[in-house]
Amino acid sequence: MTERDFSQSVEPLLKVEHLTVAFGGRPVVDDVSFSIAPGEKLALVGESGSGKTVTSLALLRLLPDAQTTGRVLFNDGGQSRELLGLPERDMRGLRGDDIAMIFQEPMTALNPLMTVGEQIAEVLRLKRGLSGVPLAEATVDLLASTGIPEPARRASAYPHQLSGGQRQRAMIAMALACQPKLLLADEPTTALDVSLRGQILDLLVSLQQKNGMAVLLITHDLNLVRRFADRIAVMQRGKLVEQGAVVDVFESPEHPYTRKLLDSKPERDVVEPNGEGPLLMEARNLRVGYPVPLPGLRGWFRKSEFVAVQDASFSLLSGRTLGVIGESGSGKSTVALAALGLLPFTGDLELEGGRRWQRKAGADKPLRRLVQVVFQDPFSSLSPRMTVEEIVGEGLLVHAPEVSAVERTERVRQALGEVGLEESQFPHLLSRYPHEFSGGQRQRIALARALIVEPRLLVLDEPTSALDVTIQKQVLGLLQRLQRDRGLAYLLITHDVDVVRAMAHDVIVLKDGEIVESGSIAQVLDTPQHPYTQRLLAAV
Repeated sequence: MTERDFSQSVEPLLKVEHLTVAFGGRPVVDDVSFSIAPGEKLALVGESGSGKTVTSLALLRLLPDAQTTGRVLFNDGGQSRELLGLPERDMRGLRGDDIAMIFQEPMTALNPLMTVGEQIAEVLRLKRGLSGVPLAEATVDLLASTGIPEPARRASAYPHQLSGGQRQRAMIAMALACQPKLLLADEPTTALDVSLRGQILDLLVSLQQKNGMAVLLITHDLNLVRRFADRIAVMQRGKLVEQGAVVDVFESPEHPYTRKLLDSKPERDVVEPNGEGPLLMEARNLRVGYPVPLPGLRGWFRKSEFVAVQDASFSLLSGRTLGVIGESGSGKSTVALAALGLLPFTGDLELEGGRRWQRKAGADKPLRRLVQVVFQDPFSSLSPRMTVEEIVGEGLLVHAPEVSAVERTERVRQALGEVGLEESQFPHLLSRYPHEFSGGQRQRIALARALIVEPRLLVLDEPTSALDVTIQKQVLGLLQRLQRDRGLAYLLITHDVDVVRAMAHDVIVLKDGEIVESGSIAQVLDTPQHPYTQRLLAAV
């Protein structure tokens, strides 16, 4: 391990010595040592599977099936306590009080059957003994401290009724309920758009300074590290390979793996199509609205309408990529669902040859072959009960039922090979299940499923937002190659400006359901005219 500026001028708040975590005798964290000073912000970075999250969970002894050795020393008011040997009763008292954690995905970490206010109140009741009116007031005050709008109303909401950024703020409120000395933040901004990432980051900075707590940030987002952390520790395959001040490591990384991470920014490798290709999709004055109940007795008799997309017009030619960017709630995913014929809309949406969605299974079947989709999270979009062969070959069963079982299996192999998955590399590939693959490999399976029916247009809904920077770069390179080889058109939905810059030929910017700016990638990203676009780019 390369170690720079590791010595602390003050007594560390947390000191980890030779931590090793194994499952079934196989170490996934191997001889890791680092420390965090009071009030310091340390970023633990690395790819999926590097051991970042396991390390953070081991600090709180939240891995009951693991074999853990080493020492974790926590400085509790001048008294050093060894956490790995601490009785469970004492450990329960320390969790939440002195060391709190923000988990990676608030939608799964929050209880769907309890309001967010009830979940925050539970912590306050158990840890601080509050009840009645003081409990209710403290719950709302905690939500208000995170900057969530209308905190009293949001306290009565269930997790699914909040946006991604609001759920993350609720998680932060729970973690800070007892003003911990150390906050473990596991990918706190994953899959949030750039402006929300900036807001959550600014919130963590202000709360960290206000409460004087230390933060261990687990992330693969290097832009986040550069803006937030004081020091960085880099993990690869369970080992800590480099650590030091953020400025030093970013300016002169010493380990090859650190240099690889820093060089993983998406690269533009797209071809400008010669001449005008065939028109695959054209939207004119697209409008999507949802009925919502009116408050009070009026809601019994009539409903109002929430307009998610208003007066949107765009076109997409063969071999080109149209990027759609905007914040959460801007209408990006609604545009994608309308383009796929999965939502009712008004206006006009015309596909190749002047065809239109009828929203009838039989009538739309030929168009389903023309337009395919790759979703944001392949783990939830791939059936856990189906093998890879069944998942990828399902489209042929629907769109080419005349293909024999033998030929279908061969075409599944070809589709998987085209996205970089070969049986020579993955024995028994066709009989494996999605959980046996990494996030990047699952996304390749999702791509193969879409490509096997030979579509002309792919709707890509945040295809790399949940992937590490190195895996993201590989998947984007694969998409660029497929576009060159097949002449595919992409409707790319993303909040990542770097991905749009690498992939798109044209771009539209959505705000509150309306297109506020559109044009070529150079026009919109290099010389933005609308203040909203300028703000999005400034948040990168």
